[in-house]
Amino acid sequence: MSEAIVSIKNANIYQGTNLVLQNVNFEVQKGEFVYLVGKTGTGKSSLLKTLYGELQLTEGTGTVVGFDLPSMDWKKVPFLRRNLGVIFQDFQLLTDRNVHENLRFVLKATGWKDEMLMEEKINDVLDKVGLKSKGFKMPFEMSGGEQQRVDIARALLNSPKLILADEPTGNLDPETSDEIMQLLLKIAKDYGTTVIMATHDFIVINRYPSRMLKTELGKLIDSAATN
Repeated sequence: MSEAIVSIKNANIYQGTNLVLQNVNFEVQKGEFVYLVGKTGTGKSSLLKTLYGELQLTEGTGTVVGFDLPSMDWKKVPFLRRNLGVIFQDFQLLTDRNVHENLRFVLKATGWKDEMLMEEKINDVLDKVGLKSKGFKMPFEMSGGEQQRVDIARALLNSPKLILADEPTGNLDPETSDEIMQLLLKIAKDYGTTVIMATHDFIVINRYPSRMLKTELGKLIDSAATN
C-alpha cells in the first residue's frame, strides 16, 4: 500500500486575491521524486508556498505529511514545517557561525534539548551529504556546491517525510548540479523521503528524467496523468 505524502484535490491556489492555479489535483507518494516546472509567474512558487503553509488553501482539499492544509493556521505551521525539509536556491545559511553551529541552531529552534543527541544528529546528516569533516568550516570558506550540501543536511535534520527543493541547482555549475541531483535522488531512494523539486534547469531534467508537474496557463499538468 503506497502512502500519499502530498494529496491535493480540486484546489484553487491564490496569490492574494489573484487566482493563479485552478482545479489542481495531484498526489505524491512516499519516496517519489517529482519535478515542478513552469515559467516565472505561472504559479509554481504559490503552489510551493501552499505546500509549506505560507499561503493558506482556501478552496479545495489538501494534506501534506498528514496535515490538513485548509485548517492550517499560524499556530500549526511550525508543526507542519518540522515534518518538511525546505532547500533554497540561495542556501540561507547563517554567515556568522560555522556549519556545525548552523545545524545546531535549527535543532534548538525545533525543540531539541539533549546535547549528545544533537551531536549525533549533526554528524549523521553531514555524513549523509558527504561533509563529515567540514563541520568546523564557515559558509564563506565553502564552495557553492558545499553550501548547497549544508542546506540539504539542514533539511534532513528532523528526518522529514518530504523535501521541497526550490531551484536547488539554480546557482551551481553543471558538474556541481549533477552532484546535488545525485544526492537528492539518493535521499529519495535510500531513505524513502519524498522530494518535490522546483526547477528551470532542463539539462538536469533531461539527464535525470522523472515525473513532472507543470504550471501553465492557470493549470497544473501532471506528466503521470498524461502517460
